[in-house]
This record gives sequence, structure tokens and C-alpha cells, in this order.
Amino acid sequence: MLRPFLTVLAVAAAVQVAACGDDSQRAATTRPSTATSPATTPTRTTGATTPQGGIDTLAGASTRPVHVPATNEQTALLTDVRAARHEGFDRLVFQFRNVLPGYDVRYVARPVRQDGSGRSVPIAGSSVVRIRMESALDADLSQASAPLTYSGPQRFTPGTPELAELARAGSFEGVLTWVAGLRDPVDFRVTTLAGPPRLVVDFRNH
Repeated sequence: MLRPFLTVLAVAAAVQVAACGDDSQRAATTRPSTATSPATTPTRTTGATTPQGGIDTLAGASTRPVHVPATNEQTALLTDVRAARHEGFDRLVFQFRNVLPGYDVRYVARPVRQDGSGRSVPIAGSSVVRIRMESALDADLSQASAPLTYSGPQRFTPGTPELAELARAGSFEGVLTWVAGLRDPVDFRVTTLAGPPRLVVDFRNH
């Protein structure tokens, strides 16, 4: 009677040891998976959000018109027009000798008409933004010979992602107008800078 009883005890002990071994194996298999998951997730997320992540490089931009009435007593004299690509946007800059003018920046339909003459102004691109500045000129009418204050090109291709072409569209009765031909109807943002006075229009690029 004693031998069968001891045999039963031995079998029960073996079953219990085997069961504990199974739980330890499951824990050993599961634990590395749980530990490595947090390490791999940030790496994957960081890679997806580099370089810009969720940051908007052109906060406040839209396709709505931007209009700021003129408050300058002096006529703003244009000295430079330039454009360059930045990370997330193309920047168009109008630089002035003395003061900032009032401005109206908006999308317009073709044909674009020249101020005063009404002649059509051809411009490359699928969409057109008109930049109208007042009171502003690109020549100093206070001088006898009315010398030009801006002697750069009146039409040029910046070579940036969104700006297909820039063109002067007139200077008439204190209103200076340029147009920007865009490859896409993208959002834009208008800001100003000082030292020297500058009107800045940023166009979202890809």
C-alpha cells in the first residue's frame, strides 16, 4: 500500500514542476516583447515626423485677401524685389528705402490688367496673387529727374518651388502693383519687417 501511494505523490510533483516550467517560459517569451515595444515605437514615430513633425511652418496662412490701409505720409520708395525658398514656404520680399506702404494681397482672376493702361499682363503659373502697394512708387518723384529707386528686373523667374514668375503690373497715381504667378493655389501669409522696411509674402510650398 505504501509503494503505490509514493508513486502517486511522485507523479503529482512532476506535473506541478512541469506546469511551473510552462508559466516561466511564457513569461520569458512575453517579457522581452513588452520591454522592447516602448523602445521601438518612439523610433518609428520620430522617423515619421522628421524633419517638420506636426509643426506648421506657416502658421496663420490662408487664401483670404489681406488688406492694410496706407498710413504713411511719405511715399514708400521701392528699392528691391527678391524671392527665395525656405523650409515649408517661398518668401517674396519688397524692400523700401524709407517707410512701409499700405498693401492689398489677394488671388485674382486672369487676365491681369496693368494699372492705368489696362493692358493685359501675362504671367506664368496656374494661379495669380496680386500685391498692390499704396502709397508707393519705384521712382523718386520729389527729384527733378524722377530717378528710379528700383532698377532691378520688372519680370523674372525666381526658381523656387511655388513661385513660377514675378512681374511688375504698374505704377499709377501712387499705387505700385506686382503679380506673382503660382504653380498651385496655396496658402499665403503677409508680414512686415523693419530696418529696412520690408513687405513679406510667404507662399506655402511642398
